[in-house]
Amino acid sequence: MQTAADAGDAATLLAAVPAGRRVALVDPRFVGHVHALRLGLTDPRFPAATVPGALTAQPEARGALLRALHRTTAAVGAGAPVVEPDADPAPEDRTVPGRIAVALEAEGTAVQRPALGSLVAAVPTDPEQQAAAEAGLASVDDEAVRLRNAVKAHDGFFTTYCISPYSRYIARWCARRNLTPNQVTTASLITALIAAGSAATGTRGGYVAAGILLLVSFVLDCTDGQLARYSLQYSTMGAWLDATFDRAKEYAYYAGLAIGAVRGGGGDDVWALALGAMVLQACRHVVDFSFNEANHDAVANTSPTAALSDKLDNVGWTVWVRRMIVLPIGERWAMIAVLTALTTPRIVFYALLVGCSLAACYTTAGRLLRSLTRRASRTDRAAQALADLADSGPLARAVAKVAPGLPGAFTAPAVALLGTLVMIGGALFLPYGSPLTVAAAAVYVLLSGLAVARPLKGALDWLVPPFFRAAEYVTILVLAARSDVPHAVPAAFGLVSAVAYHHYDTVYRIRGGTGAPPQWLVRTIGGHEGRTALVAVLAAVLTHTSGFTTALTALAVAVALVVLVESIRFWVSSSAPAVHDEGELA
Repeated sequence: MQTAADAGDAATLLAAVPAGRRVALVDPRFVGHVHALRLGLTDPRFPAATVPGALTAQPEARGALLRALHRTTAAVGAGAPVVEPDADPAPEDRTVPGRIAVALEAEGTAVQRPALGSLVAAVPTDPEQQAAAEAGLASVDDEAVRLRNAVKAHDGFFTTYCISPYSRYIARWCARRNLTPNQVTTASLITALIAAGSAATGTRGGYVAAGILLLVSFVLDCTDGQLARYSLQYSTMGAWLDATFDRAKEYAYYAGLAIGAVRGGGGDDVWALALGAMVLQACRHVVDFSFNEANHDAVANTSPTAALSDKLDNVGWTVWVRRMIVLPIGERWAMIAVLTALTTPRIVFYALLVGCSLAACYTTAGRLLRSLTRRASRTDRAAQALADLADSGPLARAVAKVAPGLPGAFTAPAVALLGTLVMIGGALFLPYGSPLTVAAAAVYVLLSGLAVARPLKGALDWLVPPFFRAAEYVTILVLAARSDVPHAVPAAFGLVSAVAYHHYDTVYRIRGGTGAPPQWLVRTIGGHEGRTALVAVLAAVLTHTSGFTTALTALAVAVALVVLVESIRFWVSSSAPAVHDEGELA
């Protein structure tokens, strides 16, 4: 910490700091809470941030900071405003850091201004303001605010009332012992894997232990995010771990239940139900992701349905009912844990399939109504995000390149739905192993290419990626289940898990603003249509032979290796976004 005599001296001192370090400017008259400064000066997600009287810049914004400092000094010396008064984003902050922040924004550098709420951050200029700031400082417990803000603003009922009241204190305990969110995330994963192992024993004691451990894992899952928000420890690795471990835990637990059902006294084979539950949940998520990406930056984005939803959000009891109906992860894991301890794996999966189906119908119906009643113009960015989420491989892209785009506002989702029905219908109703199933896959490839031949800017074009996910996942499930080959469904479970990881990875990269995985990766693993066609060919060639299981296993391993290696390389690189993903309602 160094003291500058004036702005020119501050520029000299800043220039002497090594280029790779974060720097901060704080007015010596600053009065405020420590957590207000923490929010303004230590969040790693933003190149620059400010609160009244303080400004910080990360290495990438250091050059812009020095230029803004010199320009501000010159403007103030000449008696001129830093920017035009009408364009000033913070006219109330007349401090040197505040004026430099305005100059930074005028140059094009984004400056984060965190919401402080009841926290005090001020630079008093007279005794009256000094007294008011000190009174505000004394009246607010910033540690209580810090704890409260560690919890998500919008969360599920179970998490809000059964987990967060004490998990926030676990997060503080972890922070005071220098534990990181990544360590807590890893502990949550390990606990869930032990829970899956307990379920795999197939004994009542194992099921009870599994249910308890699953709840403990969920507590830790909530704690890692709260710790990240409490201590502002956002990181690239944390984003990747948090984005993927929830799915790994849930899928591992499903597999544990399926193994336990087979090993239990009745030898119940529920692998198809386990895979069905995984497919349904993954399709639910892609509906949410696709809809949000299509609409978050749409122009004239208004809808009577959305307005009604906003009104309902102002009525307390409807908020909780609506959040519980969608069966978020907290309610879902609590249901799984209780049913595991008290019933059988088959009942657990029946409950999951019914509950998630009802939730999917509710959320998808709402999104359809919003889309049909919304007057919005979608951006090129939204169309590109939907194209990336579609995961079209070389076959579909080749068709899209030579085929003319079909006219019509609803053509793309209609063609995608037709292709999905043809593919799933062929897998379900044609004789198993029939060449006609391969023909159905060829039609699916053709229709997949036609669906993405034009930019996905229609009102319902966000349905295209969910249709493709359903076609691929359900086809793999149906063909494996119909094969009557030992261990084919567990192999299919592994294949869908690997492909789903790739699709979730795509979502979180887009959310972080870095774009989808590289095209060479999509080409290497074939795209959704290529993998679907390949599984159809394998089912026809290796009909009712153990080679089908071997082929599915090999395909699962190959896809997993390619996507995991590239994903790990990306998320530990400097290009990955430094965010802590909020994910679905916890």
